[in-house]
Amino acid sequence: MNQLIFENIKQVNEFGNYFWSARDLQKALDYAEWRKFENVIKKAQKSCFNSNQDVVDHFVHLAKKVELGSGAKREIEDYALSRYACYLIVQNADPSKEIVALGQTYFAVQTRKQEILEQNKYLKFKSEEEKRLFLRNEMRTHNKKLAESAKKAGVVSPREYSIFQNHGYKGLYGGLGSKEIQAKKELKKSQRILDHMGTTELAANLFRATQTEEKLRREKIKGKDKANKTHFAVGKKIRQTIKELGGTMPENLPPTDSIKKVENKNKPRLK
Repeated sequence: MNQLIFENIKQVNEFGNYFWSARDLQKALDYAEWRKFENVIKKAQKSCFNSNQDVVDHFVHLAKKVELGSGAKREIEDYALSRYACYLIVQNADPSKEIVALGQTYFAVQTRKQEILEQNKYLKFKSEEEKRLFLRNEMRTHNKKLAESAKKAGVVSPREYSIFQNHGYKGLYGGLGSKEIQAKKELKKSQRILDHMGTTELAANLFRATQTEEKLRREKIKGKDKANKTHFAVGKKIRQTIKELGGTMPENLPPTDSIKKVENKNKPRLK
């Protein structure tokens, strides 16, 4: 067994994006029964949701017909899985299976390669909108990684994670939490802060998320109080760096139109 098995079952959709069939992945991971593998998928979907990702973007439900031995056809369930969905599935699969360990390595490496490719793409972007779209998507990706590392540190419930996130904001925004930031930028309660950030502010928050995630993981920090203090310290350090460079403090950067408008505007071209 080797990692080529995951490469060989990779497919390409009409937009040139890679995806994996859940049925193919089931066989590759040596799950004899769909019922048991579907339980793994449900756990992965829960992890996706807890990471503030849209589950339907990564787990596209499909129904396809297969031919039985008698010649009749039967409809079966399947999913078109993104690379991230596959990564979550192998993280939730049976660790005693050798192929699962190989799958974890494969999808971790592939995810990192994609990150590098995306970073190179960013350098080619010319418009503010393109850069903003890229950074907002990067925030989604790294917030889910941050959530995973925070959970391992002991930040478990949604309320605890909200407090954890607020510590990061307070460090970066000079003591302001999410509600205070919304008020200062005159945003409504229903408007998410990240969706109204420009590229400079998004870049600062992306650095906060990536550095905190790495520090939690590298130093194997345990306990929600220590995790909160770590997030605050990283945010504060980034704020100090912005000040030393003579940059504008993030709370003083003007809000932008919702990222949803930009996404809808660019959707045809991006496809």
